[in-house]
Amino acid sequence: MASKRFLLFQITLISLTLVVSSFPDYTPTGQLSPYYYDRSCPRLQMIVRYNVLAAFKKDTRIAASLLRLHFHDCIVDGCEGSVLLDDTVDMKGEKNALPNHNSLRGFEVIDSIKADLEKFCPYTVSCTDILTLAAREAVYMSGGPYWAVPLGRKDGITASEKSANEQIPSPIEPLDNIIAKFTSKGLEVKDVAVLSGGHTIGFAQCFTFKRRLFDFKGSGKPDPTLDTSFLSSLQSVCPNRDASNTNLAPLDSTNDKFDNYYYANLVNNSSLLESDQALMGDVRTASFVNYYTTNPTLFYNDFATSMVKLGNVGILTGQSGQIRTKCGSVN
Repeated sequence: MASKRFLLFQITLISLTLVVSSFPDYTPTGQLSPYYYDRSCPRLQMIVRYNVLAAFKKDTRIAASLLRLHFHDCIVDGCEGSVLLDDTVDMKGEKNALPNHNSLRGFEVIDSIKADLEKFCPYTVSCTDILTLAAREAVYMSGGPYWAVPLGRKDGITASEKSANEQIPSPIEPLDNIIAKFTSKGLEVKDVAVLSGGHTIGFAQCFTFKRRLFDFKGSGKPDPTLDTSFLSSLQSVCPNRDASNTNLAPLDSTNDKFDNYYYANLVNNSSLLESDQALMGDVRTASFVNYYTTNPTLFYNDFATSMVKLGNVGILTGQSGQIRTKCGSVN
C-alpha cells in the first residue's frame, strides 16, 4: 500500500513539474528559482505535498490556515519565516501578537515537513521556502490554481511582536490603511483585491466581525450594508455575548473550495469581514471585484501572480539569514 502511494506521488510530481515547465511567461524572481533545490533536495516537492495532503485529509480547514500563515509571515518584515519562531527569554515574537494569538494554525504541518526534509536533505531547505510551498499546495488542493514557486529564501533570525501588531491588516481598519500596508511592501492596489480573494476558503472567529451585527461603528445597530437574511444567520452563529467570540463562521458558503464565489458575496453585500466588503465600496478595487465575479480564470491567474509577488517581499538570500534546522528556533 505504501509503495503504491509513493508511486502516486511520484506521478503527480512529474505531472505538475511538466505543467510548471510549460509556463511560457515565467522568469526567475531576483535570486530565486523554482529549480533551486532540484539537485540538493529532489524530493522536496513530494515531501511538502505528502504532508499537506495528509493534513488536508484530516481537516480541510488547514488549507486556509496555511495560506494565512504564509501571508502573516510575508506581510510582517518580509518572507523570512519569522512567524514560525517561538518566543524566547530575549525575544517576543509574532505568534502571540494580537492578530495571531490563538488564531494562527498549521505550525505542526510545517514542523512535520521540516523533520522529513532534515532526514533526506539536512541543512538544505529553509523553513520560509517550506511555508511558501505549503501555501501553494493548500490552494491547489482546495481547487485553486497551481503556480511555479520561486525558491532559495533563507530564514531570518529574529521576530517582532510589535511589527506583527503594527503591520498585519485588521478586518476592521479602513481600506486606505490596508492598501498602505500592502504598498509599503512593494505590492499594489490590485494585489489587495486579488489576495483578499484567499478568503474564499476558511473561517473567521466571531470577534473579528461581530460589531457589524449589533453595534456597527458605535451606532447601536447592525451594518446597514449587510444583506438582511445574511445578517440574521450570522446573529444566530454569533449571539451578542462574549461567550460567542471564538465561534466560527465560514468566509463564504463554499468555504472548503477555492473559487471566485467570494467576489459574488461582495457584490451581494454578503461578505463576512468589513475589510472585504470595503473592496466593493471603493472605486480602486470595485472593478477587480466585478471582473473576478464573472471570470474565475482571470482570478486564478491573477491570484497566482500576486502570490509570487507576495513571496518575494523582504526575502533573505545568499549569505543573509540561515537554514534553520527547526522552524521554531534559530540555530
